[in-house]
Amino acid sequence: MLVLARRLNESIIIGDDIEVVVIDIKGDQVKLGIRAPKRISVHRKEIYDEIQQENIAAMSSNLQPEALKNLSEYLSGGADDEAGNTPEVDPKKKGKI
Repeated sequence: MLVLARRLNESIIIGDDIEVVVIDIKGDQVKLGIRAPKRISVHRKEIYDEIQQENIAAMSSNLQPEALKNLSEYLSGGADDEAGNTPEVDPKKKGKI
């Protein structure tokens, strides 16, 4: 692990396109600003860990991707019946169960 000391408004660069800036220091809390390309995900570690756990749970799920697609299409009003006809949906009732 690399350990660096930084003061207020000082920064570090990771790779060529990630910058971490010390924004504020209050007591034992430090606020950091992170500049990174949109293609790079930036999360607090506890959130990252939750995402990983959810991904693991999803991989072990018995739910089939095709079932999710069909449900999504049905709920959006775009599902076809067995004959290929899109069902009529009353706009007043759409989205209500």
